[in-house]
Amino acid sequence: MKIAVCVREILDPEIPSKAFKIDAEAKRAIKLPEVELVISDYDARALEAALRIKDSLESEITVMSLGAESAKDIIRRCIAMGADEGILVSDPAFDDSDSFATACVLAEAIKKQNNFDLILCGIQEGDWDSGQVGSGVAELLGIPSVTRAGNIEVNDGKVVVERVVTDGRETVEMLLPALVTVSSEIGEPRYPSIRRVREAAKKEIPTWTAADIAPAIPRSEIVSLFIPSREAECEFIAGESPEEMGSNLALKLREAKAI
Repeated sequence: MKIAVCVREILDPEIPSKAFKIDAEAKRAIKLPEVELVISDYDARALEAALRIKDSLESEITVMSLGAESAKDIIRRCIAMGADEGILVSDPAFDDSDSFATACVLAEAIKKQNNFDLILCGIQEGDWDSGQVGSGVAELLGIPSVTRAGNIEVNDGKVVVERVVTDGRETVEMLLPALVTVSSEIGEPRYPSIRRVREAAKKEIPTWTAADIAPAIPRSEIVSLFIPSREAECEFIAGESPEEMGSNLALKLREAKAI
């Protein structure tokens, strides 16, 4: 069983807002030296889904990432968690890839590796939240796909997906090869052992460039990118007693047609 897991590095979502900067002219976020890049939480859960399959079925997991050279760090973390190998696709020609271009590059990288039975992606990106890449890869590869997986099982050349929907869950069965996007309901990703962290640190991560995989032309354009300003007004309701303050508050809310 060969499994490919697509992962991406993003700015740490836990960074304070004051550490977040935008280059309005270049229309992109600026990575400050003190800001850490981490694996997207959704992608980490996709890897966890792959590892659970590996726990019950002999499998080989390959992690694939499109990004900067620094993405090798998150690939090594994935290997420390239990993946077998990783591949980085990195080139300045890929820097402005949108969801479509990213899907094209990843699909070509998967084809280049060949013979994957199952491809797992996070339900959406941890920064842009577009949720288009996984389905785009499946479309370009011409294989079936299911989104929002809360549980995945593989049996007899089929993948059975318990899909998270608004009013509960539904079960979908597909023939392999197939692609599944994984939801947070799959559960928390496991922590790597110290031994595997040390082993992963020595692992060679091959890099494929635009000479190996042709860049795709983006189909969307960022018109502007900015940090929204938030303004709020606070009014203290006066009164000689709690009862009077409550009455004055009710009058204010009635004036505002809130009650």
